This record gives sequence, structure tokens and C-alpha cells, in this order.
Amino acid sequence: MNKEEGWLLEKYNSQKTEAFYADLARLTSGEPLAFIIGSIPFLHTTIHLDSHPLIPRVETEFWVEKAIAEIKNSGKENPRVLDLCAGSGCIGVAVAKEIVGAQVHFAELDERHHATIVKNCITNGITEERTAVFGGHLMSETQPPYDFILSNPPYIPLESIHVEESVTKFEPALALYGGEDGMTIIREIIQQAYTRLTRSGSLYIEHEPGQAEAIAGEALRSHMTCVTHNDQYAVARYSILRMAQ
Repeated sequence: MNKEEGWLLEKYNSQKTEAFYADLARLTSGEPLAFIIGSIPFLHTTIHLDSHPLIPRVETEFWVEKAIAEIKNSGKENPRVLDLCAGSGCIGVAVAKEIVGAQVHFAELDERHHATIVKNCITNGITEERTAVFGGHLMSETQPPYDFILSNPPYIPLESIHVEESVTKFEPALALYGGEDGMTIIREIIQQAYTRLTRSGSLYIEHEPGQAEAIAGEALRSHMTCVTHNDQYAVARYSILRMAQ
């Protein structure tokens, strides 16, 4: 029995029931274990995946933890934070759980995920008055200004050959692909951020390693500074953009 089968068996309290074998068949077909179990840990939270949003990754955990540390040290008593392209809401939920005074908004185009975001807030003890969920394209329906915008947007190039089959088959294309070069949504986010951040605000964006230079160029055109950082695997994985002073 491999590691994933062992984790699946834990769902059934180590009992090889008929339901276990049905789920095992799903796993063997390539369906991600997180969807079969129905939830996944993310930092200090439990994230449900009822609507099959993008599955949270450990690379995202890495930079979100860094963002949480910055927010805590920002001196803002009640920081306003936007989880943009929220999907499951894992980023915003992690922020809200760690920073009790934070007001956290979620923006997600696919409204099928809105109920999942709300469920994840409730599961992790985040009260309704601290959050809001918006639909619409990117920040079109949100309520700026924000002190921090945190985003794991669609950034995979359309013709990429480096995406695993289980990802393309089971995870939402809307959350994966960012146009021909993967930069379509990222460009829009940077352009919009300038008018939706506070003067001391920060924008965190996850991206492909090869997109760092293009992101720096977009930041410059939008009068923002940009610093790219490596993830835990020494891969250029996220950039922090700030309002130019």
C-alpha cells in the first residue's frame, strides 16, 4: 500500500469497506486524494474542497506564511486584506485565523466556490462580520482600499507541457490558465492594484519562475516596486509589489 492509499484508509478508520474500495478506484483513476477526502490542511486551517476549486499547494502555504508575518508586523490594528482569485478561500482563511483583527474579503469569479469559502470561514471559527465574498471579474465588485492584496491567480501558459494530467483533468481550468503566456490575469491585477491599495499597501502574487521579469516590468509601468522571492524549493515563486513612494 502506497502513502496515498494509507491516507485514504485513515478516512475509513482503517476499515476496508465497500466505500473505501470505491474511493480507491477514484484514486487509481488519477483523481486527487484531496478531492476524495474532501478537505486538506493549509497552515493552521482545514480547507474543504466541496466545489472542487484549485487544490492548495505547499508552495502557496510558504509565501502566505510570509505575508501573515508582514501583516502582523505592519502596525495596522485592523488590516483590510483581499484574497483575490480566492478559489477555496484558503489564503484569506489562513490570514483571518492568524490575525484576529483582520477584515478579510474574498474575490472569486466562479460563484460555485462562494459556498465553499463561507464553509471554510465557519469551519475555522471566523465570524461573519469579519468577512465578505464577492463575485465579478477580479476586483470589479470589491470594496477597496486594501492594505494587502494576496493572490494565487491563473498563471499557467495555455500551451504548457509541464502540467500533470491529474491537474488538467480534475482541477478547474479557470483557476489554472492565464492566457498564451500565463500573464493575462497577472497584468490586469497589477494594473488594478494601484488604485485599490492604500498608499502603504502591498500586493503578493504567486507566479511561474519565468514570469518574474515580466511582472517587474508591469510593476514599473504601474508605478510600483517589485521584489521576487524564492519558495522553499529555491524556485522564484512569488513577487511582492508595493506602492512607489
